[in-house]
Amino acid sequence: MDPIRNPYAPGAGQRPPELAGRDEQLDAFDVVLERVARGRPERSIVLTGLRGVGKTVLLNALRSSAVRAGWGTGKLEARPDQSLRRPLSSAVHQAVRELGPAGGAGDHALGVVRAFAQRESEGGTGRARTATKLRDRWNPGITVPAVQGRADSGDIEIDLVELLSDLGGMASDTGRGIAVFVDEMQDLGPDDVSALCAACHEISQSGLPLIVVGAGLPHLPAVLSASKSYSERLFRYSRIDRLDRSAADAALVVPAEEEGATYSHEALEAMYEATGGYPYFIQAYGKAVWDRAPGSPITPDDVAVAAPEADAELAVGFFGSRYERATPGEREYLRAMAEVAVGLGDEGEAVPTADVAAHLDRKPQSLSPARDALLKKGLIYSGERGRIAFTVPHFGRYLRDHA
Repeated sequence: MDPIRNPYAPGAGQRPPELAGRDEQLDAFDVVLERVARGRPERSIVLTGLRGVGKTVLLNALRSSAVRAGWGTGKLEARPDQSLRRPLSSAVHQAVRELGPAGGAGDHALGVVRAFAQRESEGGTGRARTATKLRDRWNPGITVPAVQGRADSGDIEIDLVELLSDLGGMASDTGRGIAVFVDEMQDLGPDDVSALCAACHEISQSGLPLIVVGAGLPHLPAVLSASKSYSERLFRYSRIDRLDRSAADAALVVPAEEEGATYSHEALEAMYEATGGYPYFIQAYGKAVWDRAPGSPITPDDVAVAAPEADAELAVGFFGSRYERATPGEREYLRAMAEVAVGLGDEGEAVPTADVAAHLDRKPQSLSPARDALLKKGLIYSGERGRIAFTVPHFGRYLRDHA
């Protein structure tokens, strides 16, 4: 069929033509926005799930909902080698600008943002010292002077509480709200996680119209809980998983019908079997099948013909790019995980680290450096002590077939 009219969109964070299976999260967020706007107590939100399930897409969709509600919004992506101050300052600066107040409370809020952006703790980590050296060269685009004595103590927890409290107060004065969206939230440093939890706690107690919406890997709740014990009650957690059969069918059928094409029932069965219901895989297979199919309706034979092309694209862009980031020792550990998972008959679940060590005929302690490096690179995660799992669905299958 005509590739120019191909409706599918495989891409990192790229919204698919049909955002299927996420109505529950979208509807719940609309309720949160309305409740907060009316001064009702609500918790900030944390989305968790494997890579490729559409967390970033959903995060962007929630942000669009906040924009439609008239809220000021800002978004940042956490990185393990970066302090929270700079990206958060840019995000909340954008949120304040979206609210649009000129002078008065707006200028005060911008002055607090500037004070927060330009203040790093003296000494501290190498990352903090580097940020201190760069602060004069980095201009957050705020022309009003920094407010003295607010969000500039150098203690990230004190400063973040003051920053979000002042922003929440300004939003309340305008009769609207502020929503801050944090992607890859598990990559925040320990001090930043602790500060963010403390700030959300303060905001929830004061009833100010400001919420934080985070997204991250499945172990994110454990990261938050290790920082602040009350985080289990502080956030509303939502696990984002693969789509069920009806939602997966809708993700394929609705865009196709808009272009005058259909799928046979058997073709949809074959597509679900191939993709496992994971949104990214659905888009990748949908694109390949559309380009290969001679016409409508799309048949199981079309799926079979296009499957090698889709698999090759995923092997390079989705799996291979991650595998290449690992060292030879780390790759050995990943392959052992894949083999152990098959032996346990539970490929998609976590495997015991002791079993991985036994498979490699090594002592668990000797494998700690490789395991820790893979955790930091975001290739695996540990949801519970002594067990690990891949952050990418079907990664074990890729390792056995290609690595």
